[in-house]
Amino acid sequence: MDATDHAILRHLQEDGRLTNAALAERVHLSPSPTLRRRGRLEEDGTIRGYRAIVDRRRVGLELTVFVEVKLTAHSQRRAEEFSAAVAEIDSVVACHIVAGMADMLLEVVVPDLPAYEQLLLETLLELPGVTDVRSNMAIRTVKEAGPLPLDQPT
Repeated sequence: MDATDHAILRHLQEDGRLTNAALAERVHLSPSPTLRRRGRLEEDGTIRGYRAIVDRRRVGLELTVFVEVKLTAHSQRRAEEFSAAVAEIDSVVACHIVAGMADMLLEVVVPDLPAYEQLLLETLLELPGVTDVRSNMAIRTVKEAGPLPLDQPT
């Protein structure tokens, strides 16, 4: 991956709807090589997809909760079971295996506190291997998930 590939990725992170011609102009290539590079980045999985960034509050998702989950055992099998179960829960928009007091960190988005209470009691606490759950409510989002910092040295 060279500087041109990084430039293509940087511009597509800013605006995934760029036409190939506009992208080519921004990265200082002709359209054909730009299209080939973009296609290769999509094909090899570097670009995993394109999506709209939706304002959570405008669609009625008022509450974001960061949920720390402790599991009964630290094993590959337990982590895979938990991960597979979490992948099926639409309200969980991100899940990370973490080091520290918790084993997993979930980002949950729901309409309100009663909806989170229901999700917690009926779903999260019933997941395989869960021994402890700590909920941290977001008061206000200062910075949302943004583009990856591709200009940093590797």
